[in-house]
Amino acid sequence: MKGIILAGGSGTRLRPLTGVVSKQILPVYNKPMIYYPLSVLMLAGIRETLIISTPQHLEMFRSLLGDGSHLGLDIRYTEQKEPNGIAEAFTLGADHIGDDEVTLILGDNVFHGHGFSELLRTTAERLDGCALFGYPVHDPWRYGIAELDAERRLVGLTEKPRDPRSNIAVTGLYMYDNDVVAIARDLVPSDRGELEITDVNRVYLDQGRARLAELGRGFVWLDTGTHDALLEAGQYVQILEQRQGVRIGCVEEVAYRKGFITAEQCHRLGLQQAGTDYGSYLLDLVETEPSPVRRIHAEPFAVQAPVGPR
Repeated sequence: MKGIILAGGSGTRLRPLTGVVSKQILPVYNKPMIYYPLSVLMLAGIRETLIISTPQHLEMFRSLLGDGSHLGLDIRYTEQKEPNGIAEAFTLGADHIGDDEVTLILGDNVFHGHGFSELLRTTAERLDGCALFGYPVHDPWRYGIAELDAERRLVGLTEKPRDPRSNIAVTGLYMYDNDVVAIARDLVPSDRGELEITDVNRVYLDQGRARLAELGRGFVWLDTGTHDALLEAGQYVQILEQRQGVRIGCVEEVAYRKGFITAEQCHRLGLQQAGTDYGSYLLDLVETEPSPVRRIHAEPFAVQAPVGPR
């Protein structure tokens, strides 16, 4: 399976912070925002990832992540010249996807919660069409909403409904089979001229090939689209990390625990950040666990801006 991180958009609600910097570079506590979605793809076992961003921001991501080889990854980049909708990621990334399945995650998402990596694994193994990830919210009229039947099966999708039929929001994490490329190419743009992800999902739903994986107790979904929400997300990560002594979205740790890099490589990454708490964490990790342990401290937790215009 291939991975795509959509890190475009203008981040207008975060101005002036995003006047010259991509919002996905902004810090969520002690890490760039994009570390969090990248770690989710890594938890799913994905090592080939395409980052899509605006022409003016793409070099920032290249400077930050390079080709990903230091993490045992293959990271590539492409431009989205205009914010033409989430589903454009599949046409822009068609060559990257090739004949494979694909997981798309929005660049302003952070996932954390007990058992998330196992949920990702089982969802990918059972994929037959598309898999969406839903989370209960108290203000469903702000999001794309999933309608479920009595057996909790997905039967409908509505974008920002005035009269919501459920409180289950569709988060910015999606898994698809290879048909998604052709489906996205055949989409008719919306009135805003965008290729809407909800329209892609409805095609799968009409074919009876869309399912919902619910993120319930043990998960939190935060909105990073405003200054207050960005601060709240950072405070959440800060409190959890300081109380538990672990790191959320630490891509080096995930790479080590998944066996993408060796202990020596992880140690070298720690030395590169010597004198910081982050670097000390990596050095301590290798010292206390000299062989990769197949468990991840920092599992899924969602931080996402609302579905809709950026």
